[in-house]
Amino acid sequence: MVISVKPNAISKKFFNPEQIESALAAAAELPVEDAENPRTDSSDWDNAIVSYSYEELKEKLAQKQRCDPQKAPLKVATTIRFDADVLAALKATGKGWQTRVNAVMREWIATHPRGS
Repeated sequence: MVISVKPNAISKKFFNPEQIESALAAAAELPVEDAENPRTDSSDWDNAIVSYSYEELKEKLAQKQRCDPQKAPLKVATTIRFDADVLAALKATGKGWQTRVNAVMREWIATHPRGS
């Protein structure tokens, strides 16, 4: 069985050479800079991870995650039981509800000395 494929069967040129030449001539020599698109400098790339394969990138990212010091104090996983309606109301406040509960508990602890 012989399968024949037409060369460039899916390649279609959208612009003729004159149009391409005209666009290149009209293009600015340097990229346009503005407040939303400032030019980068070498310090922007200080923490860049360079890799030449997907496997190497995965390994470098895993190593970086192991080495980076934790930015926030360590949170401790625990189990707490709420009434269903209380939990539903907390979750209804949206993403970050656990962080907000933590803040409220911290405030309560600060205003209620031990033994009170």
